[in-house]
Amino acid sequence: MVGLLLRIIACIFVFGLVIFIHELGHFATAKLSGIKVNEFAIGMGPVLFSRKRGDTTYALRLVPVGGFVSMEGEDEESEDERSFTRAPVSRRILVIVAGGVMNLVLGFCVLVALVSAQPAITSRTVAQFSENAATQRSGLQVGDEIIAVNGRRCFIADDLVYEFVRTQDGTADLTVVRDGKKVELEDVQFDTQPLDDEGNQSIVIDFKVLPIEKTPVSVLKEAALWTCSLARLVFLSLVDLVTGRVAVSTLSGPVGVVTVISEAVGYGWQSLGMVVALITVNLGVFNLMPFPALDGGKLFLLLVEAVRRKPIPEKYEIWINTAGFALLIALMLFATFNDVARLF
Repeated sequence: MVGLLLRIIACIFVFGLVIFIHELGHFATAKLSGIKVNEFAIGMGPVLFSRKRGDTTYALRLVPVGGFVSMEGEDEESEDERSFTRAPVSRRILVIVAGGVMNLVLGFCVLVALVSAQPAITSRTVAQFSENAATQRSGLQVGDEIIAVNGRRCFIADDLVYEFVRTQDGTADLTVVRDGKKVELEDVQFDTQPLDDEGNQSIVIDFKVLPIEKTPVSVLKEAALWTCSLARLVFLSLVDLVTGRVAVSTLSGPVGVVTVISEAVGYGWQSLGMVVALITVNLGVFNLMPFPALDGGKLFLLLVEAVRRKPIPEKYEIWINTAGFALLIALMLFATFNDVARLF
């Protein structure tokens, strides 16, 4: 019973923290830009608690998924001089991007804590090989720093693992730095493991890498690179979905996220922290994509307005946002169906 309660609290905490930081970015930037904020809400649905201070109502709502910052004139006509639409386009752009940026900042801060807790930072420099290593026979050497796999740049050790997992035929093209010079190693061979129950084949990483001494600079650098790596992972995952490399049935929604958070609680705070970093960075990046109904869609329309020096007609903007919102709801329902199907 205690374990279940702890998992529920963890799920609410993670969702609440990620959403709060996102909406706080919009809220603080709007206030600093002189835009009137009517409501700052965490959660959706019926109001559980609210308090009004100044022009703004601060509310906690029933459903702990989502939140919003309601700005004067954002979705309706307003004659108020402090309305969103009357603010300079540059300020409106800052308000829109602030939410996603704050999510990336949160991810970076969590990763700083995770890197600080590690005994050492994992490098990409080969330290030693296993006995009769296939990669060594293919030309990889001790002291080589692997900087790219199959043409894709790798910034941290996790990038290497991710790219090796994507390697399907047991070979990979590696770019390494050897004695200060860039060297291309084509068709580096890896030993492979037998097919699993789902018919997937994995490679054997037959070498170990050097540790990097932890210093304040190295910790901050590793956390920053890790944040960039997680952000890039969002785009790579979308590419894999579009190209069919990953089945659409693997797409997860809120139910899947809750399941992952619940499982992470059982492994300790570091696993939970990694899940928080992954979720908040994913939200920050995905929300800034130029998709209607997301902040990125609003940002795109504001950039068009900045170039045209006049806003897009309201009827077109409403149509674009409505269509995008409908597609977003359909995608969420599909992902939730996948989650429920996997549970049973």
